[in-house]
Amino acid sequence: MDLAKRIFESIAGTTAAGVIVVDVDAKMTFVNAGVAAMLGRRPDQMLGKSTLDLMDEEGRAAAQERIERRRRGIAERFEFRFKHADGSDVWALIDTSPLLDETGSYDGALAILTDITALKRAEDALRVADVKRTKEALEQREGMLRDLYGAVPDAILVTTEDGAIVLANSEAERMFGYDSGTLVGQPLEALLPAAFREAHVRHRQAYLAAPRNRRMGECLDLVAQRKGGLEFPVDVSLGSFSYMGQPAALAVVRDITERKKFDQSLRRTEEQLRQAQKMQAVGQLAGGVAHDFNNLLTVILSYTQLVIDELKPGDQLRADVEEVHKAGERAGELTRQLLAFSRQQIIDPRVVSLNEICSGMERMLQRLLGEGVELALLASKSLWKVRVDPGQVEQVIMNLVVNARDAMTGGGRITIETFNAECDADYAAGHVEVVSGLYVALCVTDTGIGMDAATRERIFDPFFTTKEKGRGTGLGLSTVHGIVKQSGGHIWVYSEPGKGATFKVYFPKARDGAEQASASLPAPVSLHGSETILLVEDEEQVRTIIRTILRRAGYNVLQAQNAGEALLECERYTATIHLILTDVVMPRMSGRALAERLAPIRPGMRVLYMSGYTENSVVHHGVLESGIAFLQKPITPDALLRKVRNVLDAP
Repeated sequence: MDLAKRIFESIAGTTAAGVIVVDVDAKMTFVNAGVAAMLGRRPDQMLGKSTLDLMDEEGRAAAQERIERRRRGIAERFEFRFKHADGSDVWALIDTSPLLDETGSYDGALAILTDITALKRAEDALRVADVKRTKEALEQREGMLRDLYGAVPDAILVTTEDGAIVLANSEAERMFGYDSGTLVGQPLEALLPAAFREAHVRHRQAYLAAPRNRRMGECLDLVAQRKGGLEFPVDVSLGSFSYMGQPAALAVVRDITERKKFDQSLRRTEEQLRQAQKMQAVGQLAGGVAHDFNNLLTVILSYTQLVIDELKPGDQLRADVEEVHKAGERAGELTRQLLAFSRQQIIDPRVVSLNEICSGMERMLQRLLGEGVELALLASKSLWKVRVDPGQVEQVIMNLVVNARDAMTGGGRITIETFNAECDADYAAGHVEVVSGLYVALCVTDTGIGMDAATRERIFDPFFTTKEKGRGTGLGLSTVHGIVKQSGGHIWVYSEPGKGATFKVYFPKARDGAEQASASLPAPVSLHGSETILLVEDEEQVRTIIRTILRRAGYNVLQAQNAGEALLECERYTATIHLILTDVVMPRMSGRALAERLAPIRPGMRVLYMSGYTENSVVHHGVLESGIAFLQKPITPDALLRKVRNVLDAP
C-alpha cells in the first residue's frame, strides 16, 4: 500500500485541481498544493485540522450534514463556500467519495475541488443584471463575463433553448479545438459524437422544461468531440437562468482524460496489489507446511532408497518400492515448486552472465524440443552481469521453453534473447513491486497459439493451466514468477490469440565490483568416510535415518536431540569431532547458536546446517548466507553423503 500511496500523492501533487483526504473525524490527512493556493494557506497549516475550520458558521452546519452522508457511504458532487485566509469567499465544485478500509467500514473521504469562484460571480452578475437594459449595457456585461470566463480553467458554455452556443470562454475554444470567436453560434450537438446527439437533444429539452428547482446542480459524465472528430471524456455540470428573456443553460465542462488515466492506474495498482497479496497468502501456507512435510519426505525418500539398495534388480518388491520412491520425489518437487512461486525457496546467488547460462543449456534445450521446433539464441555481446542463483535461472529458462513448446502443436520457432534494459520511473510507477533502475532482460518468444486477456491475467496463478487433465500441475509459470521475484526481478507477458507469446524477464544488473561466481566443488571420489560426526536433530525419525545412512557409510556418529544434549556430548567425548550436522530450527537454542557456542571449544570442527524452513538464522528472505554450508530438506542418502564429504574435504 505504501507504493500505491506514493503514486497517488505524486499524481495529486501535479494536478491543477485541489485534492483533500480526511479521516473519520473530518481531519485533513492529505492536502495538495492546489487546495492550499485556492484557500490562501500552506499545506502544513491545514494538515491535522478539521475541514470545518475552513468555513463560517453557516457553512459548518451544512458541512456536518455532508459528513454524515459520507459516513453512510454516499458519494456526491456539490458546490460549497469556503473562507479564504484573507476572509473572502471561495466557491468550489466538490466531488466527494467515501474511503473504506479492508472490512468495508468508513475510513475517511477523498474530495477533489475545482475553484468556481469566478463562475459564481459571473452567475450572480447574470442573475442581478437587468435584462431590460439597453443593447449597449448588455454588450458591456457580456464583455465582462467573457473576461471572467476566461479566468476559469474549465470550459464554460451558455446555450439557448434550441441548443445554439451564445457564450463560450477561451478554455472552451481551446478544449474543443476552435479558433477564437468561432465557437459562438455553433450548435451544441457539434461538440458531441454523432451517436450521442439525438439523445442529448431530448435531454436538453426535458431539462429546460423542468421546474427551475429541479435543474440546479445536475452533473453528467459524457463523451465530447473536438473539431476534427477526436473523442474525449468530460464531466459536465449544468445550471440554468434566463438569457434575453428565454430559458438558457450554463454548462461547465471539464476534460477528465487525465483523471480517467489516473483512475485506470489506480485500478491496475489495486489489482496488482490484490494479486501480490493472494500470492503471499498462498506462499505463507506453503512455507508453513514445508518444514514438517520435508521432514516426512526425508524419512520416506531415505528409507525407500536404503530398501532399494538392498534388493536385487528384477525383484518385484524392488519395483514396488521404486514407485513409492518416485512418488516421494514428485512430492518433493511439488514442495519445491510451491516454495518457488511463493518466493520462499532457498537460493544461492552468484554473479554470472545470462549468456553463459543460455549457451550452456542450448544443446539440452534443442534435444528437449525435438526436430519440429527451431530454437534461436540472440545474445547481446555487451551484456551486463546479474547476481542470481544459476540453477534457478536454468529452471526459469526450462519452464518458459517447455511452455512455449506446448503452445506450438504443429511446430514453430522459439527465440531466446538477452539484452540490457533500463526501467525508468514512469514504468515503475505503473507496475507494482518494480523498482526503477538497470536490468538485464531475458526474453522467450514463441510462434504458438497465443493467449487472450483472460488467460494472461491468470497465467502466473498457482495450479492454473490451459492443458488437458494429466499434463502438468499448473505450477510451471507460477514457479517462474516466484523465482524471478525472489531474485529481485520482474516478469511480464505479451500475447494475443494466434500471434504467439513473449515472456520478458528482467533481472537487476549486478553492482560493479560484486563477487564473481565461485567454481563448483569437484565430485567426491568416495561417499564413505571414517570421521566423527555429531548429529543434532529434534525429529526422532529424521535423526534415526540420518544416523543410519552415515553409519553405513563408515562414519562414527554421535547423536543429540537438542542443543543441550549436544553440549553434554561434546564434554563427554574427548576425541576429535570432525563435523557437526545440525538442524537449524530447534527448541530453546537454534543450530546456529549451538555452532557459535561450540566454536571456541571445538575450533577445528566443521559445521553443516540442515533445515526445511526457508526463513531462519542462516537463510534470510530465501537467500543463503555467504560462506554457510547448508543442506535443504528433504534429504536423500546420496545428497547427504555428498554434502558431508564436500564439507569435510573443503580446504
